[in-house]
Amino acid sequence: MPRQSTSSSAVGGNGHADATGQPAPDTAKHEKDDYDFDFDTDPRHHARNKPVAYDPSLLPNGSRSLSSIGAQSFCLGFTLAFCLCATAWLVLDGNPIWRLTAFFACLSLFHFLEYYTTARYNLPALRASSFLLFSNGRAYNAAHALATIEIVVSNFLPTYQAYLVHPFTIIAGLVLVFFGQTIRSVAMAQAGTNFNHTPVQTRKEDHVLVTKGMYNYLRHPSYFGFFWWALGTQLLVGNKVCFIGYTLALWKFFHSRIIAEERTLVEFFGKDYEAFRKRTPTGIPLIR
Repeated sequence: MPRQSTSSSAVGGNGHADATGQPAPDTAKHEKDDYDFDFDTDPRHHARNKPVAYDPSLLPNGSRSLSSIGAQSFCLGFTLAFCLCATAWLVLDGNPIWRLTAFFACLSLFHFLEYYTTARYNLPALRASSFLLFSNGRAYNAAHALATIEIVVSNFLPTYQAYLVHPFTIIAGLVLVFFGQTIRSVAMAQAGTNFNHTPVQTRKEDHVLVTKGMYNYLRHPSYFGFFWWALGTQLLVGNKVCFIGYTLALWKFFHSRIIAEERTLVEFFGKDYEAFRKRTPTGIPLIR
């Protein structure tokens, strides 16, 4: 196997002594790089290329299907890039249908970050379904379908579309989307392996009560973030009916979910959670 050449000369590789009169160090002899080993015998090469253990969950029908993860990532990335470019072009062109592409840009970024944040901070819970594209339930899908329909229909009803819509409301919606998404993603990161997309019923050995970071100010910051993110999307696109519908549906959902989840958390952590619940709000109106 070819190796990096070395010189037996008393002078440097360029044939000159250094300023002190001593022979310059042979850099070719003393420097090491990635080429200075035999691929066939060096253990470093074999360590880096050790075969991965067979894992059925990574196969196409598995819970961590790599093909499914790749396909969903590609589709979300393509949708996000296309919708951002289309939104900018439509806004500059004065075409009100920009609301549709803006809505899908918000959705694609949200679903990508659900997976990415889980992959980065909660690897044991990572599944192909962590994108939440097909596992968020019928009500979730119906809500976004209705929002899409309202955007399309209102495009043919300019009077209705412009009603209660102002540059200020559009900016406020964009701020809510950014704010809510940031809160949710940071909360998921700070909770780490204690976060789960579905409430757990059995306490794990490493399950701890998180009270720092976002959780020092909000009892359920991921719910808080999603609540305001969702309302922000409807404010951004000017959906009046769906804004009201989202508000009522999300409030009812989180009210019921928080009550049920906190019964389990009191069982897990006892008085510690009761004290935490007493001093920390949810940030969702009328849910204490």
